[in-house]
Amino acid sequence: MSPGFAWLRRALAAAGLASTLAAQAVQAAPVTVRDDSGQTLTLPAPAQRAVALSPHLAELVFAAGAGSRLVGVMRYSDFPPEAARLPVIGDAFAINLEAIAALKPDLLLLWQSGVNPRQQQRLPALGLPIYRNEIHSVEGMAETLRRLGRLFGTESSAEAAAAQTEARWAALRARYAHRAPVRVFYQLWHDPLMTINRSHLIDQAITACGGINVFGQLPTLTPTVSWEAAVVANPQVVLTGSGPEAPARLEAWQRFRQVEAVQRGLVIPLDGHRLARMTPPFVDGAQALCEVIDRARR
Repeated sequence: MSPGFAWLRRALAAAGLASTLAAQAVQAAPVTVRDDSGQTLTLPAPAQRAVALSPHLAELVFAAGAGSRLVGVMRYSDFPPEAARLPVIGDAFAINLEAIAALKPDLLLLWQSGVNPRQQQRLPALGLPIYRNEIHSVEGMAETLRRLGRLFGTESSAEAAAAQTEARWAALRARYAHRAPVRVFYQLWHDPLMTINRSHLIDQAITACGGINVFGQLPTLTPTVSWEAAVVANPQVVLTGSGPEAPARLEAWQRFRQVEAVQRGLVIPLDGHRLARMTPPFVDGAQALCEVIDRARR
């Protein structure tokens, strides 16, 4: 090899080493985020082994490009399919601290309103960093994706997912913004009859579609209402989450032929998974809801 080529080879090798060291330095750099409880969380380096203490947080970690960093999930973490294959360490009512410790995580992702407060009080005993999450809007969902990107060092993937979610949500809202209002009742449960108020994420989908949540003004997030009040509200559309039991949950409405939704056959189950979880497929669920509301307009 000529001296010139030897010099070039040494230069390229040095450049490759410098690039590798620079990448390792970036990977090892501390990361800091503020969570939804207002606390500042600093990790010495991007998280490598995380446990998601809710199904929606597991789904968001995958959406942020960090699914390979998850080592444990909660029961019902079934999307994407890879999440369903991870070890289950508990549910909203009981968390197995020993099982978490055995997984050797370096980060816990906690849904504050989705885990029993008594269980939450036990978590600091593990001595692990805890990111506390509480999403109330699509904008909050996008911000959570960006924060997860910082926590795991997958910023580019997380930003792409967040931006796409925001763009699709903005397009949906613009499409239905000026259409005629439609009265909507969203049924969470039938016995007792339960619905949602305007603080619920599903209400945002109803509003984006030009719907009016007939019990949106109630102070409780998931209020119980009487059948008499529901009939008086006379919704034009009645919706509930889908599932094997959904038709049975809606049967009681057929007693009230005076309700417009019953008259027009607009008592309908929707894909509750997409609407109930604060993840990007929520926008797909909202689109399906908009299409049903549009049927009432026609």
